Amino acid sequence: MVNEVIIYTDGSCSGNPGPGGYGVVLISGKHRKEISEGFRLTTNNRMELMAAIKGLEALKKQGTPVKLHTDSQYLANAINKGWVFDWERKYFKKKKNQDLWIRFLDLYRRHNVTLVWVKGHNNDAENERCDILAVNASRESALSEDTGFNPEKDDPRLI
Repeated sequence: MVNEVIIYTDGSCSGNPGPGGYGVVLISGKHRKEISEGFRLTTNNRMELMAAIKGLEALKKQGTPVKLHTDSQYLANAINKGWVFDWERKYFKKKKNQDLWIRFLDLYRRHNVTLVWVKGHNNDAENERCDILAVNASRESALSEDTGFNPEKDDPRLI
C-alpha cells in the first residue's frame, strides 16, 4: 500500500501579471520535500495551478493517495465543484490557463487526489511556508519564462 502524501501549494505574483513564483511542500511520513520556481511574467492563478502541477509531478508512484492543500479558491472550486470538467468537455473554450488545466487534469487522474481549501495567511504553518517559497522564488534574479502565458490573449490590458 502506498502511503498518503500531503501536499501544500501556493502561488504568488507581484502585479497580476508580473513576476511570480510557486511554492510546494510535500510530506509523506518522515519525508519532506520543498519545491519552488520563479517566472518573469505570469499571473497568480497560473502560479497556483503550477504549484499543484509540480507537487503532483513529484510523486513517483501512480495511484498515490494525496491530500492537496491550496489557498486558491480558483483551483479548489474548479475541482471540488466540478467546473473544470465542464470546461474540459467544452475544450476550455474562452477559459484561461488551458495549458495548465490540461497538465493538471492528467496528473490528477493518475492519483487519488483530494483537494482541501485552506484560508491563506491564517497561521497554517505549511501554507505559510509555501507562501514564503513562492514569494522568494518570484524575487530571484534568474527567472524562468512562463511559456504558456500569452499576455495579449490572457490579459487584454497589456495590448
